[in-house]
Amino acid sequence: MAYRQTLGRRGEDLACALLEEQGYEIVARNWRCRRGEIDVVARDAACWVFVEVKTRRGHGAGYPEDALTDRKLLRLRELAEWYLDSVDVGEVDWRIDLVAIELGPTAADPRINHIRGVDAL
Repeated sequence: MAYRQTLGRRGEDLACALLEEQGYEIVARNWRCRRGEIDVVARDAACWVFVEVKTRRGHGAGYPEDALTDRKLLRLRELAEWYLDSVDVGEVDWRIDLVAIELGPTAADPRINHIRGVDAL
């Protein structure tokens, strides 16, 4: 597996563990359709949550929080609507969260920042 895929998988594992600790139910990981991919689909009580996970090792590529562009956010909104249509749940509350992860040289004690409702900021 390529380095970026391994890093991304590690970040998603950490994000899912954090979300589960916070009481979220993980519904799907790496949901794909012809328009793109959603990293994590979860439920926070009755609210559906579409989670973008950004993982970095160091700051060479910038902070992971900075990687969620307006264009990517627009795409995530579209994908969330596609997902909800595909599972036919009707009208439900939903939001987009960001889990930004920075791994240190040893991957011990990563910095994890869970930002709820980035689509409303």
